[in-house]
Amino acid sequence: MGFIRLILVAMVAAVSVAAAGCAAEDPAASAASAASGRGGGRGGAGGAVPVTVAPVITKAMPIEISVIGTAEAFSNVGIRSQITGQLEKVNFTEGDDVQQGQVLFTLDRRPLELALREAQANLERDTARAENAALMTKRYEDLAKRGIAPREQLDTSRADMAALNATVSADKAAVENATVQLDYATIKAPISGRTGALAVHEGNLVRANDQAALVTINQIMPMSVSFSVPESRLSELKRYLAGGALTVRATPPNDEGPAATGKIAFIDNAVDENSGTIRVKGTFPNTDRRLWPGQFVNVVVTLTTDPKAIVVPSVAVQNGQQGTFVFVVKPDQTVEMRPVTVQRASASETVLASGVQPGDTVVTDGHLRLVPGSRISVKADSNQQANQGQPQDDRKGAP
Repeated sequence: MGFIRLILVAMVAAVSVAAAGCAAEDPAASAASAASGRGGGRGGAGGAVPVTVAPVITKAMPIEISVIGTAEAFSNVGIRSQITGQLEKVNFTEGDDVQQGQVLFTLDRRPLELALREAQANLERDTARAENAALMTKRYEDLAKRGIAPREQLDTSRADMAALNATVSADKAAVENATVQLDYATIKAPISGRTGALAVHEGNLVRANDQAALVTINQIMPMSVSFSVPESRLSELKRYLAGGALTVRATPPNDEGPAATGKIAFIDNAVDENSGTIRVKGTFPNTDRRLWPGQFVNVVVTLTTDPKAIVVPSVAVQNGQQGTFVFVVKPDQTVEMRPVTVQRASASETVLASGVQPGDTVVTDGHLRLVPGSRISVKADSNQQANQGQPQDDRKGAP
């Protein structure tokens, strides 16, 4: 009984010590909680989040179609020989620019010259025979009128004369053919352009209409750029094209110079069912030769210009679970998260269809630390951006 009483006394003492410890810890916990409320969290009441901002402005913005295209030679010709013979001379260096009508290759002419002389000799021989047959026919006609020569002999003479006249015509055709074959021994450039790699060299035997071209010429001034436009924008493209020629710009990758400018020259007659796109071609003067056949280029087709587009920096537009949004700065230096509808976007600027109005201020950097209602402090460079952006609202749509 005394042992039980001793145990109860020990338990009461332990409970008293624990209660005293909890009472001693309560002030520290309260202080930590208070400190957390003052300075913790993402933009709490006690700490402003440093951000950069920019104004929402109204200005003229182009309505464009941006795709990837391929530069193509305006004209491409594979040079082939139309006769069989030995290649005597190459009159250019591979990679040279050549002009239309310039002599590129010379083949051995001697067999062709002999064939031409033979055809000319046959023509002269048969021409003489035809003239003699004409004289004989005239004599037989006189004799037949006087009843001296039989009618059958006159008919035979006329038939011989007609046959020789036909032979003369065939000989003339043979001479013309031999002349053409001799002309084929000199191969000229059919177009102006740049030559590619040579497939043959002097001394090689070339064959008529061989599958492999002797050389290929690409016309690079002007140049074509082929690209595909989504069928969803085809009606829009045709509508603006009906109002006049549309400008298309092409920029080679990693080229920091101004874009090459051309005009749309071709729209295919059918949409590709597999890709859901339609092929379009633009023609570029390419006098500076920045575009090169086979090169991938960034293509931008300008359809028209929206004079009063609502524009924000692209970095201001964020993506969330509920869609795109921006943080708008309120007069009390807090922010609200406002859903927006993106109409079109470029690398640096985005046109919004709804969600903000000209004159609003949006956050361009520091989004990760913001929640609706966060207090902010604007960085110095942000004030400069705002001052630089403000006059654009008063330029009435100037780009």
